[in-house]
Amino acid sequence: MLRIKACGLAAFAVLGACSLNVLADENTALQDGHEYMLTTNYPNNLHVIDLATDTLFKTCKMPDAFGPGTVQLSPDRKTAYVLNNHYADIYGVELDSCKQVFHASITQKPGEKAKSMFAFTLSHDGKELFAIANPTLMLNDRYEVQQPRLDVYPTDAGMDAKPVRSFPAPRQLTIMQSGDDGTLYVAGADVYKVDVKTGKFDVLIPSRHWKRENYSAPDVLYVWNQQTYRHDFSLLYTAAKFKDKKQDPLTAEYLYGLFSVDLKTGKTETTDFGPLTEIYFSGMRSPKDPNLMFGVLNRLAKYDIKQKKMLQAATLDHSYYCISFNKDGSKIYLAGTFNDVAIFDAESMKQVGSIKLPGGDMAITTAQIFVR
Repeated sequence: MLRIKACGLAAFAVLGACSLNVLADENTALQDGHEYMLTTNYPNNLHVIDLATDTLFKTCKMPDAFGPGTVQLSPDRKTAYVLNNHYADIYGVELDSCKQVFHASITQKPGEKAKSMFAFTLSHDGKELFAIANPTLMLNDRYEVQQPRLDVYPTDAGMDAKPVRSFPAPRQLTIMQSGDDGTLYVAGADVYKVDVKTGKFDVLIPSRHWKRENYSAPDVLYVWNQQTYRHDFSLLYTAAKFKDKKQDPLTAEYLYGLFSVDLKTGKTETTDFGPLTEIYFSGMRSPKDPNLMFGVLNRLAKYDIKQKKMLQAATLDHSYYCISFNKDGSKIYLAGTFNDVAIFDAESMKQVGSIKLPGGDMAITTAQIFVR
């Protein structure tokens, strides 16, 4: 498969002015010690981007339909798991060969239709996959919404994976990550810690039910389930901080903040990091300097967490939903919405590149950056 950069075939033939890049075959293996980025887009592609050259390395064709395209990586970085087919199925793709090696349907019972709202991940040892199912019983004369459940699948179950354990779960659960001790952390009305052997849910970080003096209840919209170099599980919130017990919204300070769990230690953090001047869809701390917080939607912005102030902001060609860093924290990669990945220098906040992907929109994909 050939890709011409910067000009067309006619100009290349006449002027010799373009570089011709050859994409790797689907069966080309990734290199150990090399840094890559994964993202998905319409019609149903899983892309591998080489971050040494900031070019597309190869594209794996996915089965069935696209959406949402949420990606999670196995701990050995050899298999990508993708929630797709309109939130109804999880597929495991061997990255070296693009071969599908795992499939689980979120629907597990006769007569039901079940979806997972971004809520799946791998265990810390890669042996199990956790997914929240939101089932509806499809009866002849009505639909009946059922109790959500946490389903646990063995990752070696192949193409017809079935849960080996299932437990009742709270409603409105979305993203999740597994801690090094095997604890599952799940975001919902609160942030929960879950014993995956017993199915017990305990509130770890109060969100809807926090009791911070002179604060409103926080507002959370976060569906980007990223596995970070900082090895944390984080999501953004907004809240009003009132001046006194009168809680007058006209004099309140409106803030952005961060819920975070250290996946190594289980230590939690609830931290305001700056004023609410605009909406961000995803945010991430710098892997180089944990005091620097970045957010993206219609602009890319950088914050000093300790000072709780915005340091810099960059104008974007269009909205981007999902922010990622390379390992040394020098570059920011923006994905989501259209079919281009924007690259920014983290220090200067200047755009330094763009990667055009074959196919259509990435929509609300979750991109992942990793070292093989």
